[in-house]
Amino acid sequence: MKNLRNSVQLIGRLGAKPEVRTFDNGKKMAKLSLATSEIFKDQSGEKVTRTTWHNLVAWGKTATILENHTDKGNEIAVEGKLTYSNYTDKEGVERYVTEIVVNELVLLGGK
Repeated sequence: MKNLRNSVQLIGRLGAKPEVRTFDNGKKMAKLSLATSEIFKDQSGEKVTRTTWHNLVAWGKTATILENHTDKGNEIAVEGKLTYSNYTDKEGVERYVTEIVVNELVLLGGK
């Protein structure tokens, strides 16, 4: 059960080509948005699609794979962990950020 702590698994489609940054030490970081959708019927029997957007961060080799082999609309599966952070913007407002740090990646297909 140890592996279940703070574990997230998602299958979805990329909202845009991942933004990749290479640091001075050569390490890469990719930031991307992933859309997951669920389809259900509401109380009146109408079909409803609900899409949720997730912010993902990948490092190292995973970032390189995302950079070289994915584009907007591609379907991927990820496993990772939730992270939370906060910062104060230019106007002095405190902002909160929730991201998923990707540990495992599977490329599932095109658009």
